[in-house]
Amino acid sequence: MTTIVVVRKGNEVAIAADSQTTFGDDQKLLAGYDRFHDKIFHIGEHHFAIAGSAAHDLVLQNALRSLKSRDLSSRAGIFETFRKLHPKLKDHFFLKPDEEEDDPYESSHMMLLLANSHGIFGVYPMREVYEFSRYWAIGSGRAYAMGAMYNCYQSELSAADIARRGIEAGCEFDLSSALPMSLYTFTLGKE
Repeated sequence: MTTIVVVRKGNEVAIAADSQTTFGDDQKLLAGYDRFHDKIFHIGEHHFAIAGSAAHDLVLQNALRSLKSRDLSSRAGIFETFRKLHPKLKDHFFLKPDEEEDDPYESSHMMLLLANSHGIFGVYPMREVYEFSRYWAIGSGRAYAMGAMYNCYQSELSAADIARRGIEAGCEFDLSSALPMSLYTFTLGKE
């Protein structure tokens, strides 16, 4: 329950997220009550944001930092990193990989966006990895964010401004998303 976006425009990359945490259907934790409301975490030059269970945040940070080697520079490298990560999530963090009986692979139950100087990427529960050329959104406010970003991508706005509009739209209409937002920008090939 969140709104998270990534945008790539020219050589500029932006990643942004709302700050509300939602517990079930009837309780929310707003930024003013949460000392760690920034949903974007950093490992070196890599910026991650996760949609789904709040439990994934510290687990993924710890698991990624403890990997002896990780390649987050390409779709293939990210896939291999998350393939190596999956058994660690099961064995050391007690991930329950079961979902549907007819799923082709075990699920990590994580959906995340990754932005770095190599581009913008999405990783989905069965370790599907996508590299996006323009923008993408995940979380319960994603449809609103995608519509807002689609509407302004062809304008003169920067990647940061487009990401900001996406998060603002998600927070305006999605019950499980709220401002303030976190927003990080950098240039492709540099950081």
